[in-house]
Amino acid sequence: MWRQPKAVWAVAFASVIAFMGIGLVDPILKPIADDLNASPSQVSLLFTSYMAVMGAAMLITGVVSSRIGPKRTLLLGLSVIMAGAGLAGMSDSVMGIVGWRALWGLGNALFIATALVAIVSSAQGSVAQAIILYEAALGLGIAVGPLVGGVLGSISWRGPFFGVSALMAVALVVTAFLLPATPRAEHATSLLDPFRALRHRGLLGVGITALLYNFGIFALLAFTPFPLAMSAHQIGLIFFGWGLALAFTSVVVAPKLQRRFGTVRVLIVNLLALSLLLAVMAIGTDVKAVLATCVVIAGAFIGVNNTLITETVMKAAPIERGVASAGYSFLRYGGAAVAPWLAGALGETFNAHLPFWMGTATVLLGAGVLAATRGYLAHIDDPEDELAELIDEATAVTLSSDS
Repeated sequence: MWRQPKAVWAVAFASVIAFMGIGLVDPILKPIADDLNASPSQVSLLFTSYMAVMGAAMLITGVVSSRIGPKRTLLLGLSVIMAGAGLAGMSDSVMGIVGWRALWGLGNALFIATALVAIVSSAQGSVAQAIILYEAALGLGIAVGPLVGGVLGSISWRGPFFGVSALMAVALVVTAFLLPATPRAEHATSLLDPFRALRHRGLLGVGITALLYNFGIFALLAFTPFPLAMSAHQIGLIFFGWGLALAFTSVVVAPKLQRRFGTVRVLIVNLLALSLLLAVMAIGTDVKAVLATCVVIAGAFIGVNNTLITETVMKAAPIERGVASAGYSFLRYGGAAVAPWLAGALGETFNAHLPFWMGTATVLLGAGVLAATRGYLAHIDDPEDELAELIDEATAVTLSSDS
């Protein structure tokens, strides 16, 4: 799995930087609110605008990539992220930051969907191994994001935005030089293809599960810093622990559980365990030690879920992987977009316990949806077609020689 062409490592490195944006703002949510006189629900719009635009833009990633090619799409995405992050750091109002985070989300959509397909199609080995590599990059980026946000945020809340913009410039150069030119697809993708893909009951079930699951995850990410009421550096360290747990379980634990018990069974049990953890956070919201500990433990469950659900999406329906990823991501980020704002509004209007109860209920419902549609996913753990593996490896070798 670790013997990959330069092209794969270039995309993986850029993915680490791109995924830093998810957790980067956690440590600076409260400092932004304090400095700009904003409420938790207003500040949570930094997540909402980012995820909403990302989810909607996932529908056009295939259209763009199939017309200009994967490499140009990746470079375009990185350029947009670099601009959005830098302009957010220059803003003097919460709504200004929210607007530039939306631009950042557009860049992330162009990059993330294309990066996943690029790694899966270019990596040597099986689809499962390629996804583990992708999730390793995701986990590392998510882990480092809060740490960078905490360190730079302790100086100024603007620091993390400028830091990401600079790192994106590095990722842009690395991708431009190490990733060989990629041809355009033989058949251009239309805007309707992702919706057609969701006609497959298995893929639709996984997408709805992810939508509900993300209600819980992003309620945790966007709201927890407020009841914690700690410094940017302290919150950054807590979410760094969360990211490390996520990275470890996504790469090491998830594959072992999958081989032992099967993909769908592990996902259902994992979601049930996560809903129980969110219930503990709802009960112990007033105890900072409970919240901090649960945040780190949640990372372990999220890591298992991310790896297995991504692999499930790639195998759920007999359609192009990019199209499947676009349709699934549209649903997935829909939940991620609504949850932060709703969590902040519930916390302000009622009490700080309610956002976590919301997460508990939605994750539990997600487990129910997956259990109800598991019959359409019975083939997920079947051995990969040997010819398909040989084609993937031949493609990877070709890219390796080109680079």
